[in-house]
Amino acid sequence: MLKLKDVHKSYDKTEVLKGISLNVEKGSVTAIIGPSGAGKTTLLRCINFLEKADSGILDFDDIHIDLKKVSKKTMLEVRRKTAFVFQNYNLFANMTALENVMEGLVTARKVPKQQAKDRALLALEKVGLKDKADFYPASLSGGQQQRVGIARAIAVNPQVILFDEPTSALDPELTGEVLNVIKQLADEGTTMIIVTHEMSFARDTASNIIFMDKGQIVEEGSASEIFTSPKELRTQQFLQRLKSL
Repeated sequence: MLKLKDVHKSYDKTEVLKGISLNVEKGSVTAIIGPSGAGKTTLLRCINFLEKADSGILDFDDIHIDLKKVSKKTMLEVRRKTAFVFQNYNLFANMTALENVMEGLVTARKVPKQQAKDRALLALEKVGLKDKADFYPASLSGGQQQRVGIARAIAVNPQVILFDEPTSALDPELTGEVLNVIKQLADEGTTMIIVTHEMSFARDTASNIIFMDKGQIVEEGSASEIFTSPKELRTQQFLQRLKSL
């Protein structure tokens, strides 16, 4: 469904992605783990052109893209097939939960307003927040705001949802409500790529684990392979250090 080949990205003289290649199958949940500064978020942002990679190939369904010379039209086409859930919610403070979910449908995708409202209410219901449709972000907890962010992603019917550490800004007691929504989406066969520091969630939910360090994929495999018997020393060190915390 989605393939990356030899993707590179630098900021000034610092190489952040050093030739990343990966395959994402339809209906799969790919969890990207690794230390801070590994390039995980940059990789995610390059997939839907929040950042522009310097070089590499992206195949998305029937779209073949040379990332070095991608057009704005093609970028837009890819963005319309994806949705992005940010670390810090990125909700509009002057809009209600319902309006936040509707905004992308009406403005970017030109969905008629009533149809957008119906879709937005269904998405809010799916994340357990239909009763908060008329609440502004300031009146919602962090967990509820992030669930609005997920509803916004669901509403556009994307082929893949990209999550950038969706619980990193939350208190531990609010993390569970967000992870439960993501697990529900996984059970329904939603294709997702998730950058996460929640190792137990990755182990229990992901069909494929990617361990990144210093801009490279060090190891890739199933959850049982990575968490039970990692082959690479760097993966072993990272997981062992987490256990000792």
